Amino acid sequence: MLYIFDLGNVIVDIDFNRVLGVWSDLGRVPLAILQKRFQMGEHFEQHERGEISDEQFATSLCAELGISLSFEQFTAGWQAIFIGVRQEVIALMHKLRQQGNRVVILSNTNRLHCHYWPVQYPGVQQAADKIYLSQDMGMRKPEWRIYQTVLEEEGISADQAIFFDDNPANIDAARALGISSVHVTDASVVPAYFVNRE
Repeated sequence: MLYIFDLGNVIVDIDFNRVLGVWSDLGRVPLAILQKRFQMGEHFEQHERGEISDEQFATSLCAELGISLSFEQFTAGWQAIFIGVRQEVIALMHKLRQQGNRVVILSNTNRLHCHYWPVQYPGVQQAADKIYLSQDMGMRKPEWRIYQTVLEEEGISADQAIFFDDNPANIDAARALGISSVHVTDASVVPAYFVNRE
């Protein structure tokens, strides 16, 4: 079997409010205003596909939020998204590989985050056979072709894959291709899925 794990809120806990909190402090703009203005729009998606640079993304997002930050300040906030690793999931990934399964990560991400989390959480990379990143692939979930590309690269048919993600749109897209998919709504979902299969 091929097990496909999302990164954020599946393997690593993340929280965008932490990002906005840092930017609020540094930019002296009330958090409530930033929360109201923040959205994952076109520039966000372009950044995750690797179509615009980190600097272009920072400039665009600061303009959308109406906040004045240096690139260094922007980056400091952007990396505050990470909370910590879900060790139970890491342990399960290792166990699946020991049982002869293929385990990969498929994440919508960007170069700024990829300079950060592998250093902070080396155990994540060690738990996966391969990591597929949207910015390197030029496509992002829930675009159907990103799932198709992973299946083709792995030489696996959709009915031999299981996908874990916290985003309902990503789950729906994978299911439409015939991939068994599990919506991860909290940290208990992945461990519970495997307990129920035993």
